[in-house]
Amino acid sequence: MTVPPRAHCVADPAGTLTFDVFDWRPAGAGAGLLLTPRGPEGAADTLRLPLAPIAGERLRAVLTVETPLPEGRWDVYVAEDGAQPRRLSPGNHDLRALVDREPPSGAGPLAVRIPYATKYGNLSVRSWVRAPHVEAGDIRVGAEELTVHGRLAGAEHPADLLAGAVLEARPRGAEPGTGPTAKPTTEGAAFSCALRYADLVRDWAGERLLLDLWLRPADGAPVRLARILDDVPDKKEIFVYPAREVAAPHGAARVVAYYTVDNDLSVRVERAG
Repeated sequence: MTVPPRAHCVADPAGTLTFDVFDWRPAGAGAGLLLTPRGPEGAADTLRLPLAPIAGERLRAVLTVETPLPEGRWDVYVAEDGAQPRRLSPGNHDLRALVDREPPSGAGPLAVRIPYATKYGNLSVRSWVRAPHVEAGDIRVGAEELTVHGRLAGAEHPADLLAGAVLEARPRGAEPGTGPTAKPTTEGAAFSCALRYADLVRDWAGERLLLDLWLRPADGAPVRLARILDDVPDKKEIFVYPAREVAAPHGAARVVAYYTVDNDLSVRVERAG
């Protein structure tokens, strides 16, 4: 049985990923690490990183935080000139530097990459590019309201951008300004905001309603709330919040906060029971 090539991965505090490949010895020249975008063909170009030999017959490639990698899921391969690329399996990942990562100060896109093992045992990388970005923090599920804590990153003057901003629970696919809003309490780049359940069910008509959470500045484009500054690539099944049953015009509603498959923060409203 052929042993698949594997790669250890180490992250540094800035978000740079170092891949050490083993159980693979290229026969020819041009050894490289390929990151291939998942999704429709032509959606993005494959990224090739050079593999350089290190001690112990291993090969190393480095994905710096400055290297462009569009948002999405990227499958990882090794390749050499004239040969078919081979899928990589994950080795040991040291992602401790990504836990509770602080967003960089100043303006500019925030690039986040988290390596992970797929359900088939292959190595992939989840990438986000947000500019600016609102990092969701603690979510408090109260008796009458849902309190969201967050921090704005990637803006030159975050406190100025937060001044006059509102948190909007916008129906998915709807235009800005169509969902219930609440005014946050701010401190520098950080904020907290309480969304009343009565407001969240205001426009609920009895069917499932998905409300996406956006920070909407008084002057500027809305910014989606998400949780990406850690080592968890998929939050949906990990960060699970209790639901609240709320009286609504069309019957009892069940309201629950959740993370989407893209780690964006949303609220689901559906019929209770």
